[in-house]
Amino acid sequence: MNSCQLWDFKMWALMGAVCLCHCVFGQLFESKLKGAPRLICSVPGSPGLPGKPGPSGPAGADGNVGIPGRDGRDGRKGEMGEKGDTGIKGRVGPTGKIGGRGDRGPAGKQGPRGENGEVGPPGPLGHNGEKGEKGKQGTRGTSGICKCGSLLPKSAFSVGITSSYPTEKTPIKFNKVLFDEGGHYNPRTGKFICAYPGIYFFSYDITLANKHLAIGLVQNGQYRIKTFDANTGNHDVASGSTVMYLNPEDEVWMEIFYHDQNGLFSDPGWADSLFSGFLLYADTNYFDTLAEDYA
Repeated sequence: MNSCQLWDFKMWALMGAVCLCHCVFGQLFESKLKGAPRLICSVPGSPGLPGKPGPSGPAGADGNVGIPGRDGRDGRKGEMGEKGDTGIKGRVGPTGKIGGRGDRGPAGKQGPRGENGEVGPPGPLGHNGEKGEKGKQGTRGTSGICKCGSLLPKSAFSVGITSSYPTEKTPIKFNKVLFDEGGHYNPRTGKFICAYPGIYFFSYDITLANKHLAIGLVQNGQYRIKTFDANTGNHDVASGSTVMYLNPEDEVWMEIFYHDQNGLFSDPGWADSLFSGFLLYADTNYFDTLAEDYA
């Protein structure tokens, strides 16, 4: 007998026992109620065939939630899915930092020669080279014509004035030019401007009337001579002279140096207030250089 048949036999025996007990207790209960004598059941017969399964009973109430089970094992890695469609292009991100300079690549092939460009501007002058050796003496040339007179610098002037009582502390404008060799005196400014360096002689003879006279000879803003003549009620003459060395562009003029002491008088028809000057001799170094330029 296999285990399945043994199990069926035990079930039939159990069902028989249950039916027997039900019969006995049913009769005892019934006899007790009716007062009948107690009967004893006979030996039960063989069990009948099992009946058809009864209808399912109503669903029972939900039970309590059980304790959560343990996490299951990770499943196997699924197969790779198909490639999806290309997504929408995203926004351009911020510019990254400039990377380091890479290694220099190999030199490429030499390209074709281009056309000649335009000539560029001349470059700056180079440094003077070293002095060369003295060359051989050349043949003697023909004698030249001496023009030494044209090398002598000339500068002289003598000027007068046609108005009286000029403004103090400003160059007196001697506007009546009597002589101006070289054109170095400017009647619009009243100043003599040196053209040749050397020794110069200057003098003045000024008529005064009605006022005192404080007059001086000025070189580049510095007084070289100052003379003061008091008015005695009559016409008088103030004079002065000096010798001085001048450089090119030096300026010389006459000026009233004291307030309200400008008794300089002049008659437009006369030449009674004069300012004069001339070059005695030029600077020898300057003259030698000038001669070399003419040679």
